[in-house]
Amino acid sequence: MKTAIYPGSFDPVTLGHLDIIKRASGLFDKLIIGILVNPNKIPLFSLEERISMLREVTREIPNIEITSFEGLLVDYCRMNQIDGIIRGVRGAMDFDYELPMAQINQSLFPKTQTVFLAASPEYSYISSSGVKELASFGGDYTGMVPEEVAVRMKEKDTK
Repeated sequence: MKTAIYPGSFDPVTLGHLDIIKRASGLFDKLIIGILVNPNKIPLFSLEERISMLREVTREIPNIEITSFEGLLVDYCRMNQIDGIIRGVRGAMDFDYELPMAQINQSLFPKTQTVFLAASPEYSYISSSGVKELASFGGDYTGMVPEEVAVRMKEKDTK
């Protein structure tokens, strides 16, 4: 059974994330959505809220597991016998950032290979940080996040 992990903060989960999740779930027997716990970041949503939102928006995808982890991704992959790391890339800047990380991970744990999925054109401009910034200025982020996430964002004090 081939297993991959799609790591990220998912704060908030966007339609771009969901697109990558749907496409990656078709490539592997099992797809773990791994929410990285980064103590250096102050998230908009708690870990529990992000897990809940991801469960809600992926409920119809049968081969998904949602979890969180701390520390190095490659250590998580080693401990859980992960075959692939999914990384979505929106453009050259993302690729330039992701490639050296993929090479480091491969040197540390050659069994796990990184798979880059190009963002679908309609989502290539969307980022979680951009959505949060837009929300903080009262902008319209509908069409960038799933409806369930938009409802939760409106409940937050983002202005």
